[in-house]
Amino acid sequence: MPGTKEPEESRRAQILQAAYEVAARHGLSGLTVRLVATSAGLSPGLVLFHFKTKEHLLIALLDWLLGTTSVLLVTADIACIGSPIERLLALLEREMDRLSSEPCRIRLFFEYWIVGIRSPGVRRKMGAELARYRAAFRPIAAEVLAADADRFAGVTPAGLAAVAVSFIKGCAVQSMIDPGQFDIAEYLRAAHALLDQLAPIDHAV
Repeated sequence: MPGTKEPEESRRAQILQAAYEVAARHGLSGLTVRLVATSAGLSPGLVLFHFKTKEHLLIALLDWLLGTTSVLLVTADIACIGSPIERLLALLEREMDRLSSEPCRIRLFFEYWIVGIRSPGVRRKMGAELARYRAAFRPIAAEVLAADADRFAGVTPAGLAAVAVSFIKGCAVQSMIDPGQFDIAEYLRAAHALLDQLAPIDHAV
């Protein structure tokens, strides 16, 4: 119906999606309010009504990017796996596949990381989100260590969680560096061959 106002959150989501599309094409340095407005099919004034300034829009885009990238979701099919180590392996594979399939998100993530060198506020936001992402792995890491204490002697849940995140982020970086040639299936096969070394030892004699 003409003249009907959309809910504010819906409009903000529309603008943020447009901002992401513009940043994915032109980078953060090429993002302008006018380009975002054009991509969203709105006026620049309406974009500024919701986000006040380009800087506010960039911070909101960062929050949106972190909220849809550095979030660990343990789905029911993974949660029901009985073996803690197999559950961790399945989670790693799922996360590597998810993040490497969206190289634009990873590129923008690192662009913000560079911005964070000059902006303490951006640096704090990114550091906090990465810490939360690692922390989300700690419960399953603790279960792995408890299930095979001899194999992981001296390893802490925080240490194992950090290694898990390193596998995932490394995969994402590889997909960003050469998205045209990067073969996620090959990477996952190689990673799985290494990770299989974590499989439970058969102690039967």
